[in-house]
Amino acid sequence: MLDIDKFIQDAINEIREKVRDGNAIIALSGGVDSSVCTKLAHMAIGERLTPVYVDTGLMREGETDQIKKVFSETNLVVVDAREEFFNALKGVSDPEEKRKIIGEQFVRVFERIAEEKKADYLIQGTIYPDIIESMGGIKSHHNVGGFPVKYAFKDVVEPLRDLYKDEVREVAKKIGLPEEISERMPFPGPGLAVRVIGEVTPENIEVVRRATKIVEDELEEYQKWQAFAALVGKATGVKGDIRVWGYIISIRAVDSRDGMTADPLSIEYGVLRKIALRITSEIPEVARVVYDITPKPPSTIEYE
Repeated sequence: MLDIDKFIQDAINEIREKVRDGNAIIALSGGVDSSVCTKLAHMAIGERLTPVYVDTGLMREGETDQIKKVFSETNLVVVDAREEFFNALKGVSDPEEKRKIIGEQFVRVFERIAEEKKADYLIQGTIYPDIIESMGGIKSHHNVGGFPVKYAFKDVVEPLRDLYKDEVREVAKKIGLPEEISERMPFPGPGLAVRVIGEVTPENIEVVRRATKIVEDELEEYQKWQAFAALVGKATGVKGDIRVWGYIISIRAVDSRDGMTADPLSIEYGVLRKIALRITSEIPEVARVVYDITPKPPSTIEYE
């Protein structure tokens, strides 16, 4: 069992020892991992830390505004990098290639900000399952397998690298992060790009963003690890007596302890039907909605 108090002090000491009297930036996404890492790093080096949130255009609905609100009292830097991320992903459909491109883009943005802030160190909220899945060849997390080999930092500091998600949540509570952060559903580092099968475009990302918001709203009362929508292809449909060739949205909702295994939620048919009707009526581009009942393993939680 994790000794929370000892871990917190060890993490603070590690950050201080590695950064010493230098400056650092931290990759902040707003999820529990990066938020815990930001709080610990601020406890360790104070104003010498610059949190950097990158708006990739691949984030959940309202994400950027929420980040600005929650972290308004820090030295937060918000970078609008939507155009460069979409340009880099143009024409790319292979899942691993997408992850590696996104990892590369993140680091190049961080390098620019680090140069401005005279920061030699990058801190990020990598946790143990990220490392297991990347090193095991399951999928490259943008902050591990998708991280470029060459970068301009003296060191990359990862104080949460030995923790599972449930342990990170315990640390979050202990250091006083609000419940909206400590209990927040996991969100992939590459964002909605890994919830679109095939090429990523602003249009299909917007479809997934809106569909995910509907799924989150309708399943708010369910006890869950993660619930979202993914765009998995196209199919024939009928809208207003007219044949349409529209997107297929897959609903994914699972329960898990640490993300290493997961079971699909047993959702009432009436709730599933309501989600399907909302998605197909509120998002004209969608022709069909399905519910994914595959556990992990053999599937992963995310689609790519």
